[in-house]
Amino acid sequence: MNSWIPESAFTMVENHNPDHNESKPLTTETEVLAPEATAAHTDLSSESTSTQQHETAHEASSDAAAQVTASHAHEAADHGHVATVTAAADESDDDLNYDAADFAAALANFDREQAAESAAAQNLTTEEVIVTGTVVKVTDKHVVVDIGLKSEGLIPLEQVLDINGVSKFQTGDTVEVVVEREEAEGGYLVSYDKALRHKVWDKLEQAANDKTPVKGMVLSRVKGGLTVDIGIKAFLPGSQVEVRPVRNLDGYIGTEIEVRVIKLNKKRGNVVISRKELLEEDQNAKKSVTLATLEEGSVLTGTVKNLTDYGAFVDLGGLDGLLHITDMSWGRLTHPRDLVNVGDEIQVMVLKFDKDKQRVSLGFKQLTPDPWLDATERYPIGAQVRGRVLSVTDYGAFVELEQGIEGLVHVSEMTWSKRMKHPSKMVKPGDEVDTIILSVNPNDRRISLGMKQLQENPWEQLEDKYPIGAIIEGRVRNLTDFGAFIEIEDGIDGLVHVSNLSWTKRIKHPSEVLKKGEKVRAIVLGVEPENRRLSLGVKQLQPDVWDTFFAQHRVGDVIKGKILRTAQFGAFVEIAEGVEGLCHVSEAIDANGQPVAMDVDSEHEFKIVKMNQEEKKVGLSIRAVGEEASRAEVESYKERERSPKGNNNSGSSSSSSSSSSSSSTTLGDLINWKRSESEKD
Repeated sequence: MNSWIPESAFTMVENHNPDHNESKPLTTETEVLAPEATAAHTDLSSESTSTQQHETAHEASSDAAAQVTASHAHEAADHGHVATVTAAADESDDDLNYDAADFAAALANFDREQAAESAAAQNLTTEEVIVTGTVVKVTDKHVVVDIGLKSEGLIPLEQVLDINGVSKFQTGDTVEVVVEREEAEGGYLVSYDKALRHKVWDKLEQAANDKTPVKGMVLSRVKGGLTVDIGIKAFLPGSQVEVRPVRNLDGYIGTEIEVRVIKLNKKRGNVVISRKELLEEDQNAKKSVTLATLEEGSVLTGTVKNLTDYGAFVDLGGLDGLLHITDMSWGRLTHPRDLVNVGDEIQVMVLKFDKDKQRVSLGFKQLTPDPWLDATERYPIGAQVRGRVLSVTDYGAFVELEQGIEGLVHVSEMTWSKRMKHPSKMVKPGDEVDTIILSVNPNDRRISLGMKQLQENPWEQLEDKYPIGAIIEGRVRNLTDFGAFIEIEDGIDGLVHVSNLSWTKRIKHPSEVLKKGEKVRAIVLGVEPENRRLSLGVKQLQPDVWDTFFAQHRVGDVIKGKILRTAQFGAFVEIAEGVEGLCHVSEAIDANGQPVAMDVDSEHEFKIVKMNQEEKKVGLSIRAVGEEASRAEVESYKERERSPKGNNNSGSSSSSSSSSSSSSTTLGDLINWKRSESEKD
């Protein structure tokens, strides 16, 4: 059989050789006709086929081959290519008579190879065999791997990302995978995770059975816990991270930890791990050793685990002890963090130990002597010491003299001036200040300090500077119900009592006379340096109206006055500016014995019946004025009767009148006289 086989047939055979490095697809027409050719080839190779059948099949194969050749040549011409087959067809029709049986055999061989590859892939998928491949490229979704099959393998990108989100493999790297399935779009879906699980699964099962710890890298945080790489991705529940609950799991990402495998599910590929179990075992082991050696009075080294407002918890080795804030320092602490921080290694003394409840009370200050034991000798009264301000309150400032010794500078001992409103105006925490020891009380652990004692006391020279009777000028700094404070110099205030504001007015509040910030003149009434008191007066700058009144009036004088106010017992009468007298109700009667109406603001004549200069009291009477008037009228009548003026009567009459005048005057005579005088008027 000398039929010529086209070169394209050999090309197709070579292209489907599995040992060939480069794979090229068959033409569309060839792939369509291949089943017919394969069927013909099958009939040809059958032992039960007759010669006639063989010839018929051979003719059919020849016709099919001719059609394939013509179609292939036509397709090549359409694409601008000149094929060998086409050229031969143009030269001679005899060249188309090639051996179609050999071509059909090549196609059958290709189908067998395809079937073998499909079977191999199916076997890999079913058995989950680990296959080594080479990374071809990395896309945004997959890592493309050459796994030896006609189609490439695709690893999901998320399976090979490191902690930074970068692929662990690059082009050219070898990687072990497990074939999962063939994708409809082409290629095979392969798993890097499954390959890892197959490799490490036996080790993990052994570690789980033996309770052997394994190391892993925390990759990310997931719902309920963390993802840890222990050869494969395992789940670490949040409750299994530490012995105590952890609020922030993000801090573990990127760290290497030691864990124990507590649960495996090979079918699902799930692994659950625990770090808490290892920590508890280690803690219990340390606790056993600690409990065996723990006793009151022993000094141990521990690590600060946690801080609270009331103290610090110290890990003594599997057992926590409480270091209360009162046992941290001989001095005063506002918070434990002022002395220690979490993670610090400190020496502590065991103060109390309850073995049944496993509670331990610790002390830190007990490692050093109590500084208050000899505080009296080291800080004598009057000594000048330097310290650091720890805190400032409304009532003063606490100053640390040494570790464990602090004193209080009361606000009243900071400055001689009374103007300071708050200690923070003078000092603040952290300031270095000089102070004087005022008192020491070791039992109460108190030291009183002073700052103003280092300054000159302005009150010591005040008596010489401002003697009694001296006139000063100052500014009204403050007004109170009982008086006004006048600042005469920095730190020196004098008090003008409300009673020393006016001689004449009854002042209820100093604001009636003075205003805050107003400049006033006053006279020094008294100085008490030991009590830091300076008494001033304003009214003393003017003469005392009472002294003037008593100098100008005597008992028996009749004066005019105005009713200021009344009471049940009488009326208060203004008899001079700033001077008041009292007219008792029994003295408010006219000459006829009738009560006089004592209306406010009404004016009357009063007779002074009593005077007391020391008590500044004046007694007044209206009745006494009436009596005085009656006596005056009698004397006037008598004088008129004795006078000869207007006598035109006869001598007898004159003689009679004269004799009558010389005798006693009766009340009737006085009334008649007053009536006649009234008629004349």
